[in-house]
Amino acid sequence: MHICGFFDSREQQYEVIIPYIMEGLNANDKVINILESSRHGEHCRCLADNGISIAEKLSSGQLEVLASENTYINGGKFAADKMYDMLENTLLSASRGGYESVRACGDMVWALKNLPGTDELLDYEAKLNLLTPKHSCSLICMYDVSSFSESTLKDVLLTHPYVIKDGKISKNELYVEPSALLSSLSDLQSGSLDS
Repeated sequence: MHICGFFDSREQQYEVIIPYIMEGLNANDKVINILESSRHGEHCRCLADNGISIAEKLSSGQLEVLASENTYINGGKFAADKMYDMLENTLLSASRGGYESVRACGDMVWALKNLPGTDELLDYEAKLNLLTPKHSCSLICMYDVSSFSESTLKDVLLTHPYVIKDGKISKNELYVEPSALLSSLSDLQSGSLDS
């Protein structure tokens, strides 16, 4: 599953992702969180406050907390193909490591920095829908609705078969199949990402 999570506060975000992470850890899934390194301490405290034994899960490798700076925007730029390959390799590695499934959530705030390659965001999001059917995984792309423009959020919706809004997950009626979207992506009036 490839899910777009729309949140209007950090509290609302954690109300959704804490149960998602805990359920994954309890089911022996590999759990990956990607967010800016400046938030790692706060994030791990929040997980610990909800009963997750952070040190144990991190040391076993079942839980990974990665930095946006080392993943999405490694080297100060976004490269959709590199990020796609990194994610696919992570999914393959998790499978070889004995995990039946992977749960990942990534905070998309990095896309607001307008770094080189950010214009490949929709291409990347669309291509993830070619990746997810090949692996047992669920991916939540977390968007702060108060930070991104309405046009960007509308475009992002096109690339996710499921959406979380107001804390509830539902099938996204606006979703466009990746082959159709990728072939017409250059014609989309996506506007520019906010800074």
